[in-house]
Amino acid sequence: MPGTTIINHRQHVGLQKLSALAGITHSSLGPNKKYKFIQDDTGGDSTLVCSCFRIFESLDLTCAVGQLVHETIQAHQKVYHTGSGCVLFLAGAWSHAALECLQRGISVAQIILAMSEGMDICLDVCKKSSVLTEGLDVEQSESCTATSARLGLQMSKKHIREASQTSCHLQGTETNGQKTLNGSGQRKIKLSRHFYEVKSENVSTVLQPHQPKHPDIAHIAEGLSHGCVDAMNLVVEASRIQTKNNQHDVSCSTFDVNKVATCVLPGLSEEHSCVIPGCIVPLSAEQASVAHHLKEQHLKVALINGDLSDSYRHLGFNWPTGVQRVSAPSDLSSSSKEEWMEKVVTLLLKLEVNLILISGLASEKLILRCCRYRILVVEKVMASVLKAFADATGAVPVTYATQLNKHCVGIEVTVAIWRDLSSHERRPSTTVNISTGGNSDLVTVILTSCVHDKLQALEDEFWACAYRLHHALRDKAVLPGAGVTEMLCIHHLQEQAVHHVRHYRERNGDSAQQTKAGTTANPYSGVVLHLMADGLIDYISTVLVNTGRISKVRARTAVSQQLQDYKESVGIAAKFSQLFLEGEQDGSAVSSSMKSSEAPAVKIYDNLSVKQEAWRKALDLVFLVLQADAEIITGIDQKTDGEQGNLMLL
Repeated sequence: MPGTTIINHRQHVGLQKLSALAGITHSSLGPNKKYKFIQDDTGGDSTLVCSCFRIFESLDLTCAVGQLVHETIQAHQKVYHTGSGCVLFLAGAWSHAALECLQRGISVAQIILAMSEGMDICLDVCKKSSVLTEGLDVEQSESCTATSARLGLQMSKKHIREASQTSCHLQGTETNGQKTLNGSGQRKIKLSRHFYEVKSENVSTVLQPHQPKHPDIAHIAEGLSHGCVDAMNLVVEASRIQTKNNQHDVSCSTFDVNKVATCVLPGLSEEHSCVIPGCIVPLSAEQASVAHHLKEQHLKVALINGDLSDSYRHLGFNWPTGVQRVSAPSDLSSSSKEEWMEKVVTLLLKLEVNLILISGLASEKLILRCCRYRILVVEKVMASVLKAFADATGAVPVTYATQLNKHCVGIEVTVAIWRDLSSHERRPSTTVNISTGGNSDLVTVILTSCVHDKLQALEDEFWACAYRLHHALRDKAVLPGAGVTEMLCIHHLQEQAVHHVRHYRERNGDSAQQTKAGTTANPYSGVVLHLMADGLIDYISTVLVNTGRISKVRARTAVSQQLQDYKESVGIAAKFSQLFLEGEQDGSAVSSSMKSSEAPAVKIYDNLSVKQEAWRKALDLVFLVLQADAEIITGIDQKTDGEQGNLMLL
């Protein structure tokens, strides 16, 4: 926990810890992320991080809430590779809201009910403000040409129209004869450290159908770069190479993230980063000598899904029952290891295998033994890359080398020397390109930097951009970015909160009155929804502050002003999005930037499925902490204070 955080044990401890942990990563929000040095006090080692995921990976979290937060972020990062900062920030903001509700005497059940309703409102806003990716560039250019001279709008008509129409249709359960999903009936909260994965809805079934058009990948990628221009340019280049190698339809741009690999090379400047067809891997001096011998030959390849060692056992392996061990597996005699190694090498020579690709690690002695027989062993190959080689060469991945036979071996693989980097590193290093003769869409992104500790951040940045484009193409829709979607959610949360307050006052005059759903209204829904909206306001304000061009006070003032303008039917999409690009200048810089008709068109997008799942996970995390402590007295010790009334029962 941060040393400056003070936990009040008279209140809900778990929610306070969650809010405090969320404060650690405020600087990692937005396009301008700040690097942090995390130093180990005991060993003196340090690491350079700039993302929420890497920050928590480097921290030693001992409290239960910290471990829960870490596992939640890990689960989200593993699937989406982006949005972990949003998950943690909103979890902290909404945990603060839940804590405020508890202090006002609102029960846990009422908090959960009202917050679930708020989440349904936000998800409905996302669905109805989303924009189809088909022909997005065409519609953007047409709308910008028609409106820039007249109004100086910073976003397209498409965004403004979709965003403005949202305010008219969020109360019902049907729109234009098409049913929308009722999130409250599908939300599942599980008291566990693992969450139900909620698959995103295909918004193409909700939005009005359009004439089929191929999405403009370059345009979509530009809107999803979020400040990472260089990384997204590499993604677009990878898509271009894949499209060129696509034998089915050259006219249609494609991007397959599963056929993209990365190779980090320290010592070179970042300008040397590039995209190369094939699989680029660095080799040691011994492996490089083998690669020089195998270059320009048609090789046979074996694929190992796991480690290549005598002690490796696959996940889920169970030792035979009724067998008593007299020695640990690590104490196996050297003769047994030699027998296993000799058996593997003999089998490889019999099958005439020249190349072995392994998803895990290989025994160092086995690698050296294979080098003697001119067999190249490549470790740490991504599972998706193994699958790409299996599809292109006909090889069958196996778990153990002893399972190999002639039907598992692939053919027509070539190895070419790509770069000799011996002069750039103290240790010898040569990179080779392993390819399958042009029949594969596999590409490798080369990431370079003179700062060794920055390579991990650059790789994370690239994968975040790659998966943003991947999710956009899979969802076939994007959301208006630059805080527009959050502003719409805030507006409708506040609007629904006012409706609940008004309805509750009317209900007090008539005790028999019920809500439209036929159930008694929650008297505290208005308060809870307002607090949820405040959390989103804090999120937008923090992102604005992290741009480095606007203060916290002016950020919140700008958000409040835009909400007021939206209530007066002024387009929120075009006006508010400019705040993310224009800084704080003299006088009324914010308002003048919005009125300028000479500003270039801003096309910023967010991922639909990523944002929805990030919000779900954030609220689920709050519910888990809230409900896990619901049966525990987290107040003061009875021995130190005899007043029973001072205890807070959650």
